[in-house]
Amino acid sequence: MEDKLKVTKMIHIALCSGLVMAYIFIGDVTSISFNMPALSQSNIIYVLIPIIAYIFSNFMFKTQLKAADKTLKPEANMAVYQTASIVRWAILEGAAFLILFLNKDFILFGILIILYLALIHPTEDRVKTDLT
Repeated sequence: MEDKLKVTKMIHIALCSGLVMAYIFIGDVTSISFNMPALSQSNIIYVLIPIIAYIFSNFMFKTQLKAADKTLKPEANMAVYQTASIVRWAILEGAAFLILFLNKDFILFGILIILYLALIHPTEDRVKTDLT
């Protein structure tokens, strides 16, 4: 199980570190103040992006996991789990990049997405729990 999970962990680390580097270099996180700009009807979408990404990524993750055969061991369903995880992470990564490129004033929401992405890292216990 650990060998099959190693590839998924490396993909997760690569996605997280790529986002962090993009936020450091492109977003220039070190010089941006994290004050929330005033919300208006024109920029409410930047608040909704992380919420929609969270809901949609978890929905897609659970939908993909339904394809797993519950009678098999979790090791046999690792391909399904890896695919579901990559879909979930891609949605979150896309939302973080969307915020970064569209409006840097709301970069705090992108950082929250990155933190959430880092927290859902794959572990053996999490794989077993998600696949059962």
